[in-house]
Amino acid sequence: MIKQILVLFFITMVVFGQYSPKSFQLDDKKLSKIEGSQSIKDVTPSSNSIIDIIATDNLIILGTSSGLSLSEDNGENWTNYYQREPFGEDGITAIGYNNGIIWATTGKTTEVNGENLPEGTGIKYSTDNGITWTSIQQPVDSPGDSSITYGINTLRALPVTTKINNISYDIAFTKNTIWISSFAGGLRKSSDMGVTWERVILPPDNLDFISPNDILDFSLQPVAGKFGKESWLNHRVFSVISVNDSTLYVGTSGGINKSTNNGISWKKFNHQNQANPISGNFAVGLGYNKANNSIWAATWKAEGLEEFYAVSHSSDGGENWEVTLPDERAHNLGFKYFNASDFHVMVPTDKGIFRSKNNGNTWVQPTSIKDTYSKIPIVTNIFISAASNRLNATDYYIWVGSNNGLARLSETNGFWEGEWKVYLASNDIKLDETYAFPNPFSPSQELIKIKYGLSSASDVTIRIMNFGMELVRTLVQNTPRGIGGQFEFWDGKDESGKIVTNGVYFYRIDSDALSKPLFGKIMVLK
Repeated sequence: MIKQILVLFFITMVVFGQYSPKSFQLDDKKLSKIEGSQSIKDVTPSSNSIIDIIATDNLIILGTSSGLSLSEDNGENWTNYYQREPFGEDGITAIGYNNGIIWATTGKTTEVNGENLPEGTGIKYSTDNGITWTSIQQPVDSPGDSSITYGINTLRALPVTTKINNISYDIAFTKNTIWISSFAGGLRKSSDMGVTWERVILPPDNLDFISPNDILDFSLQPVAGKFGKESWLNHRVFSVISVNDSTLYVGTSGGINKSTNNGISWKKFNHQNQANPISGNFAVGLGYNKANNSIWAATWKAEGLEEFYAVSHSSDGGENWEVTLPDERAHNLGFKYFNASDFHVMVPTDKGIFRSKNNGNTWVQPTSIKDTYSKIPIVTNIFISAASNRLNATDYYIWVGSNNGLARLSETNGFWEGEWKVYLASNDIKLDETYAFPNPFSPSQELIKIKYGLSSASDVTIRIMNFGMELVRTLVQNTPRGIGGQFEFWDGKDESGKIVTNGVYFYRIDSDALSKPLFGKIMVLK
């Protein structure tokens, strides 16, 4: 599975400009418009791995490991684009919404010399809420694109001629301009809806500022190789947001870069060059809090010995940073706005979803996330995305995405209290059939879900057995279950509460509603 590091985008319109960088023309075959269809509606998104969420008044946009999912009625019905043109079976690596246009960047895993590596597969956008799509191939350079003009300088630039490791992790918008951030491809912009792309110069690791009038001598180069020995962490780009008509923030493996003149000059903030710095230089996600004009970042440890994982936020444009949630690996930022100055911050992490109503001074997690009616829970600690939309003057939806399902909270009873709806994607089940997913599964990260169908309401018993058919755990015994599709969950533990060893396990389902016992196989990989 592709390692995807993504952010929510809280973006306003910006005017763009830069000193004459070289552009890279895509040929006509790389830009195509494809008819889609919204006639097929599903009750859940296409995947349980929810990479990113954008929530507007009624339109919900999900980027998932199995393509794009859209809902125009706040989650009652979903249009899923997995295995449909132009998405195919690619995963979504970033999503955006600007001036009524839906954007998605895509990627897949490709085997290269026995190693699975991420490959960028392009950008898609729709101007009619997903009915038709325009597909753009992943921007790449020609072998001769080895220099860039930046003000008074002509700088060497490593041509990125492959889509391998050239995957777009974030997308942002300014006036008439699209910005994408890529590990190998760096920061790029397009002012013609993706027909051509231009590389954008950021400071190398040994410079904190660059301006077109400076005399500069470095290469635009994220990794060392035959092209040169330079390997700049600050040229490995992962996140980008725009704030106003002239201000951009870009997160890299080397810190957070800020431009106040439309991407022409840049100032770099990192753990080493400020008195009150970010926690770590690997800025995997950025968020803009429009209620108090603050910048929030999921900042991970990069290479500095004193760096650490946390969330960093600044109320003075990056000059000083406050650090909260130390040692938490945050993936994303989300905000719930009540009025012009009242807000909550939401942070999805590897240890659950956190929320603060006092600008990060204290944090609260939900006691559990379980569907109010079906009782199906979100059974994971890994949360990746969060968003909120306002229904009316008093009612809101909060959306949280994990690696094991999506949840929507209709919050009317207080902090993290209200009616939960859990969306769990699974294949249709026939009566007298069963399967388990995800399979293989890792007990340290998730629970495996056992799905089965009953022809009538009946008591159910489910037992887990090892490869020698010895009893490991009784999940449920003579427990009442209703007609139709059912779920049970196993945490990978035996009767004594210990996590089982790696290997193959079997489960058996017994019920009077079944014509015969049902059997399934589970692979445990820690």
